[in-house]
Amino acid sequence: MATTNEYIEYVCEQINGIGAIRYMKMFGEFMVYVNDKPIIIVCDNNAFVKKLECIEEMMKDSKLGYPYKGAKEHYILDIDNSEFCKNVVSKIEEVTPMPKPKKKKQ
Repeated sequence: MATTNEYIEYVCEQINGIGAIRYMKMFGEFMVYVNDKPIIIVCDNNAFVKKLECIEEMMKDSKLGYPYKGAKEHYILDIDNSEFCKNVVSKIEEVTPMPKPKKKKQ
């Protein structure tokens, strides 16, 4: 089951106010960017975040899952809890480096 447009919009609404939020469709699913940093993978109407030390304590009771075949295990974000999501995403955004610019084809 692919992620619906309504769900990806809902994810973005839930974390609204913590920075510049945008999403891109990738391989049939979505990546949510905060301040141009890739933070949330949205697959099959579930929001996944990387298992990082900075959120380990906050996410200790969260479900775990794999966003796609071959991926490492991720935390499944309780996207209905807006304040909690904002706290988690803010912590992740602080430690996530900016993606390296893509080289232009010549």
